[in-house]
Amino acid sequence: MGKVVVVTSGKGGVGKTTSTAALGAALAQTGLKVALIDFDVGLRNLDLVMGAERRVVFDLVNVTQGAAKLSQALIRDKRIETLYLLPASQTRDKDALTEEGVAHVVGALREKFDYVLCDSPAGIERGAQLAMRFADEAVIVTNPEVSSVRDSDRVIGLLDSKTVKAENGESVGKHVLITRYDATRASRGEMLGIDDVLEILSTPLLGIIPESQAVLRASNVGTPVTLAEPANAAARAYFDAAKRLQGEELPMVLQAEKRRFFDRLLGRMAA
Repeated sequence: MGKVVVVTSGKGGVGKTTSTAALGAALAQTGLKVALIDFDVGLRNLDLVMGAERRVVFDLVNVTQGAAKLSQALIRDKRIETLYLLPASQTRDKDALTEEGVAHVVGALREKFDYVLCDSPAGIERGAQLAMRFADEAVIVTNPEVSSVRDSDRVIGLLDSKTVKAENGESVGKHVLITRYDATRASRGEMLGIDDVLEILSTPLLGIIPESQAVLRASNVGTPVTLAEPANAAARAYFDAAKRLQGEELPMVLQAEKRRFFDRLLGRMAA
């Protein structure tokens, strides 16, 4: 039986979709069979980040409503043979999804894959609740800013009350993934520090993804950063986060970007 992981947050724009793609690719690169589900019905961005937008024929709504088989809707990644995508519908709204339909799809994927990563829409409404409903674990993505962390705290409350596990008296495993972190700005008080975020959320830290243009570049060309630029600091941080998700105990190292040539030149001139 595979593990179902929801990638969620309260606030939009924090990097859920790019994190879903990066973590999914990192897991699949180890030989694990991984399925990514886009639950953001009506917007559908995960297929763009994965570079599969032109290959979408059927989607999650089609499968939940019985208009297509799961095998027809799943898109196999061209770069990693163990990585698959189940896209969202771009022409429907979140009310098109039913709990019974989602249960059927997630259950079928759990039987065939080692990991099922559910890319949740932002917020705490119906779409987000369906994305987390059948999760075993959750990756709560947050930026180091007060509004993002506060909204993430509300999502943690939902994970502890609105999931099948919670209703059965069990607990969804929760991990915080801090994205777009800049240690220099944090030291100047321009964003929250790591300790501040963890104190507010009281949830184990899965990883710290540094601010990096590589993530944007990768998304723009339809490739997860862990495939597009694997040596980049953000990609290395995602690789470490994927290992921790599998249970490995790794030291939390804040990956640093390599200094640009101009920075090195200035350093030499100042010496």
